[in-house]
Amino acid sequence: MTDWLLSIEGTEAGHNAALILALMAAFLHAAFGALQKGRHDPWLTRGAIDFSYCVMAAPFALFVVPWPEPHMWIIFAGAFIIHVIYKLLQAWAYTKGAYTVVYPVVRGTGPLFAVIGAYVIFGERFTGIQWLGMAVLLSGIFGLALYNMKYLVSERDTLNAALGLAVLTGLFVALYTTYDAYGIRATQNPFTFLAWFFMLDGLVMPVIAARRWIRMEQAPDLGPLMLRGVIGGIIAFFSFGAIMMATRLDKVGEAAVLRETSTVFAALIGVVFLKETVGPRRVALMALIAAGAVIVEFGG
Repeated sequence: MTDWLLSIEGTEAGHNAALILALMAAFLHAAFGALQKGRHDPWLTRGAIDFSYCVMAAPFALFVVPWPEPHMWIIFAGAFIIHVIYKLLQAWAYTKGAYTVVYPVVRGTGPLFAVIGAYVIFGERFTGIQWLGMAVLLSGIFGLALYNMKYLVSERDTLNAALGLAVLTGLFVALYTTYDAYGIRATQNPFTFLAWFFMLDGLVMPVIAARRWIRMEQAPDLGPLMLRGVIGGIIAFFSFGAIMMATRLDKVGEAAVLRETSTVFAALIGVVFLKETVGPRRVALMALIAAGAVIVEFGG
């Protein structure tokens, strides 16, 4: 598998594989976000998820994949810090605002700065048509956020704080997207980066969640919480792992934009599982997001 992936980097086959991986990451990331915003406190859910994927990744990191090269340790340290800050901001945002408002703002802010970062770090350039597609996609994402903010928000008293945290979280989405792309390209074996990333990334949030759980007057049962954590951990492997692998196989900016079709999946999840309403305006905005992603993909 590793040899095959390395052989298709920068090829048409690699481009097609990256497209599939980015779209898979989009769907799974929306599910991941809904899982964290769902039944339990977002801090506890994130702690259970991180604990699960840390434990699952550890045997692969320690005994299966090749040992990281010496220069990778500083890269892992940077990724660790960036992702911890991102997760703290995301959990805080989810405690302040509705999922259907916070999620589109986070995902709308991220790709723009990711494209800029890809230009600065990797020298990637968007064509004029791709920038048009980016504008269409972002208009749909932020339009969806504004619509939800106007008609669907229940947490009105904390809306400003939620929006501010969502924008800041989006900036860190862009930062970790470009940084992780740099990291997974810096090692010979991409699975070495993935295994060690997930093991190290899962060390902090379980501690924060455990302290929060102990202090709760009515703490939730650990069984259902940990079940949610295991499910989320598996989703995380395929979601974050897929987008990281896509950025190794093909352009970082295009993968980052395609992943933001997750906003469409998030809206559908909000309707089906979170019992939120939908109408023709939201459908039209979701169509804009999808259209923008298609323009970016075929405009390169």
